[in-house]
Amino acid sequence: MSVTPEVPVSTDPSTLTGERRDLVETLQMHRALFLQTLQGITEEQARTRTTFSVLNLAGLVKHVARTEAGWLAFAKEGPAAMAMEWPEVDWDDPVIQARLAEGDLRHDEFNLLGDETLESMRAYYAKVADETDAYIAEADLDVSWPLPEAPWFAPGATRSVRRVAMHIVAETAQHAGHADFLREAIDGVHTM
Repeated sequence: MSVTPEVPVSTDPSTLTGERRDLVETLQMHRALFLQTLQGITEEQARTRTTFSVLNLAGLVKHVARTEAGWLAFAKEGPAAMAMEWPEVDWDDPVIQARLAEGDLRHDEFNLLGDETLESMRAYYAKVADETDAYIAEADLDVSWPLPEAPWFAPGATRSVRRVAMHIVAETAQHAGHADFLREAIDGVHTM
């Protein structure tokens, strides 16, 4: 398969310089690899679980789009954009541990619900991608915000806009690999 971006590219990396160009270009490349796994599949195939986990291709699109949108909001607005109730969760509780191991706590995040479709998630992802690229192209990459309290963040940790952009690249690349594996299990097609 050839890799062609399915995300509308409104920010042309060639108009940028230095690290902004590198960040936007790398993010667009990993998005294209991720979305390549969706070419030629049906809605039913996209919702198919091919492993013991809750992961499916359509749900991954939803997760990646929502995660990118969340980190973009954090880059723009700081920790208020990521307000969570996590500090109230007893992460050592055996019931919580079991639900985490089964993927139960994040089931809705990785599955389409209600009137959500693969196409609606792709459209949402395209919108988020355009907003992220435009923001990276113009933002002060040195602005830094404290992270909200959560068991996966060190107490007092901060993230700069630059590091948020790098995290979005890493998140997208990681899930592109997951998507490639899921797609191959559906019909033998692989993209990477």
